[in-house]
Amino acid sequence: MGFFERLKQGLSKTKTSFDEKINNVLSNFRKADEEFLDELEEVLILSDIGIETSEKIIASLREKIKKQKIEDEEEIRKVLREIMQEILDIAEPKLNLETKPSVILVVGVNGVGKTTSIGKIAAKLTKQGKKVVIAAADTFRAAAVEQLEIWAKRSGAEIVKCKEGTDPASVVYDAIRKTKEINADILICDTAGRLHNKKYLMDELNKIQKVINKEMQENSKEVLLVIDGTTGQNAISQVKAFKEEANITGLVLTKMDGTAKGGVVIGIVEENKIPIKFIGVGEQIDDMEVFNSEDFVKAII
Repeated sequence: MGFFERLKQGLSKTKTSFDEKINNVLSNFRKADEEFLDELEEVLILSDIGIETSEKIIASLREKIKKQKIEDEEEIRKVLREIMQEILDIAEPKLNLETKPSVILVVGVNGVGKTTSIGKIAAKLTKQGKKVVIAAADTFRAAAVEQLEIWAKRSGAEIVKCKEGTDPASVVYDAIRKTKEINADILICDTAGRLHNKKYLMDELNKIQKVINKEMQENSKEVLLVIDGTTGQNAISQVKAFKEEANITGLVLTKMDGTAKGGVVIGIVEENKIPIKFIGVGEQIDDMEVFNSEDFVKAII
């Protein structure tokens, strides 16, 4: 099965929720008047896109309807896809890995699929012939290091770990040394994700970033925030919390195969101007793909 087919299948819950609501509005379509646009806006808001983003989409749709004199429901659907794709296409989804080594810092709250995402991204990179080192710097969660070790083995990456409770920044420091010693291409760093203990968590994140910036000052850096698609509007507050403490360069969407709330993705990108770099639609090691906005929008509408 090709990625688009898997994506379509994976986003079937989002599609059902999203498309059904849009179809209900379009089935009563007579003309593209204000009443119709109001109904459509309500559908977008109920699909977790968010109020501000929904208003922006409808304003853009209104303008295009007038300009292009659209009177056909299929044309409206097509233009709606184009508007959403424009929102999602704010930057190239490709990772910035120009230098050798480059570093990817992965952040996110516990339970979003951070460990799994690291394993899948590492597997993609090793398949491309890259030598990858993983820093197991989530030293506060007992199972985190063990899980990461399993994923490192499966993906063919090296792992640097210390015993539970070790200072996370020191694990990253050791991993940087190892990366340079073995002339690896990419270092991927895991981090703790206990957002309820926000001050402490963010202090640890800042220490890790200081170590990376000092030891790898001239190297390419990506900071990827992992977001669980099933959390809907809660994901937006997570993005805001991490944005305050780190220069997030991209988002990784997980659990998109289990949610009717996929519309939230459009709101997150529009409100934060951060591109989606990867999307996960399954449990297998290769169920993580570089994000493609055209495929995503086609899969939900």
